[in-house]
Amino acid sequence: MKSVSIALCLLAALALPGCKIVKTVAGSETAAAEAGEAGDDARIKALLDKTYDAELLPLIAGTALHLADLRVAIAAGLDTAGAAHGNKGSGEGAAWNFAVKGEGKVVEANLTSRARKAMLDTDGDGKADLTLQLGPVIKGSSLRDVAPFYKFGDFRDQIEFAKLARALNDRASAGLAVPEGDLAGKTVSFSGTVDLKAAGDPWLVTVVTLAVAP
Repeated sequence: MKSVSIALCLLAALALPGCKIVKTVAGSETAAAEAGEAGDDARIKALLDKTYDAELLPLIAGTALHLADLRVAIAAGLDTAGAAHGNKGSGEGAAWNFAVKGEGKVVEANLTSRARKAMLDTDGDGKADLTLQLGPVIKGSSLRDVAPFYKFGDFRDQIEFAKLARALNDRASAGLAVPEGDLAGKTVSFSGTVDLKAAGDPWLVTVVTLAVAP
């Protein structure tokens, strides 16, 4: 029995030099994720510098339908209109995103909050039927999702993809020259993007160009 114990000890001793102890560092995965997130702003800024003026604005200018034409297309079927004129966001139940242009008379405007808005009458009935988002706080991701070259699979995760949407909204708002004073009664022309999950959804347009008639 003693000889067996000695043999086992010898085998254990011989095996030790060939063993490799792998040390698991607590929180290493969290640290890696945090490092990735810390670089998001720089990566997204570089992407916007490359694509916003050179690709996104020309895409909107080249594909934007006039309000009246887009409304006619949507009335015939949102999915049909989307397939012909829009781009669908990622994920189940995503909205159709359209580039749109038009003009209307300002019925009401709020330019004092960070979420500046102008409500327009675009069909001449005296009632607001469309809202322009002027920022700097802007809801939605239609600027991102209208463009087929911004693909979810090219980003680390949903967090980074959401940061892209916010950065695009910030870039659009910063590029607008919104006049001071009351806009009510003034005629406004614009271009931008709108997202719709259903044909009857209210139109909330993220604006990229804005002109106010004197």
